[in-house]
Amino acid sequence: MNSSMTSIGPCHSMSSFQISSTPISSGLLDIFGQLDLAVEYLMVHKDFQSAFDTCQRGFENLDNVAEEEDSRYGELKASLCTVGIQALAEHNQWRGVLGWVLQHFGSADKMPPKIMQMCILLYSKVGEHATMQEEGHMWLHCPDNTNLSGYGTVAELYLLHVLIPLGLRTEAQQLVAGEVGIAAFTADQRQMALDLIDSQTSPQERQSPSPGPGATPQMTANLVTSQVSGSVVQRLHGMLRLLQRSTSVVRSSWKFVPLRRFLLTAFLLYLLLVRMDPAFPSSFPWVLKLLRLLKQMWYAMFGPYYRASAAV
Repeated sequence: MNSSMTSIGPCHSMSSFQISSTPISSGLLDIFGQLDLAVEYLMVHKDFQSAFDTCQRGFENLDNVAEEEDSRYGELKASLCTVGIQALAEHNQWRGVLGWVLQHFGSADKMPPKIMQMCILLYSKVGEHATMQEEGHMWLHCPDNTNLSGYGTVAELYLLHVLIPLGLRTEAQQLVAGEVGIAAFTADQRQMALDLIDSQTSPQERQSPSPGPGATPQMTANLVTSQVSGSVVQRLHGMLRLLQRSTSVVRSSWKFVPLRRFLLTAFLLYLLLVRMDPAFPSSFPWVLKLLRLLKQMWYAMFGPYYRASAAV
């Protein structure tokens, strides 16, 4: 991440709060001013360190204000945290975001939904999916958070950006089928989530199999042979697709390529890549002859097309 990172969350200013008939205390009014100043540092001046320092001062002043004094206390705290997270991320200090947030909220289950969403997206963006595994699990299983408006969004982000990227299919299925999934998703959404989980392959399954410590030389040889054969077949398929595309290009320019030449080329490629082992010295003359023959066929089949293109 660098200073040009895309914003991961909205920034709130004093004007974004709902107007309330309750008069604002002088302490909260100062914090509102600091929040606006932090947003200005972040969005206008791109001074991320000053934006973060201003948020820190806002939190220090907020500690002197009782939470019961004004209903806007929680929203103001979340807004300061939002700007501070964005400033740390833009300043390439994203590793300290979670610790800084926990410092002000005490534990993960006390975070507002928007802050939890930002943390999941931030650490997912930098590839540190495991960082939010325990905190997200704690937040989702806290009964006080079940009725919050952003509960379903947190559950969805936790599933898509933490559990599935980590290959935790069993945990993901338990999440969707358990109490969290029932509270966060509809029946159709749970079924779609389970289908998505079933279609995923864990990182361990994507790795090529390797012989165990007790594998015999014959087992190891068979494994290597199967891997090499699969690689050769993939190369052959790729070359055949290339020949097919080239043939279609030639035909589109009113040049006809006989089917026999195409089949002969495919057969020669099969002999060269599958039936013959270039590692044996006895195969060298055959390989050279086949390469010369392939060159001649290539020029015969596609030479007129390239000459016509050059002339145009």
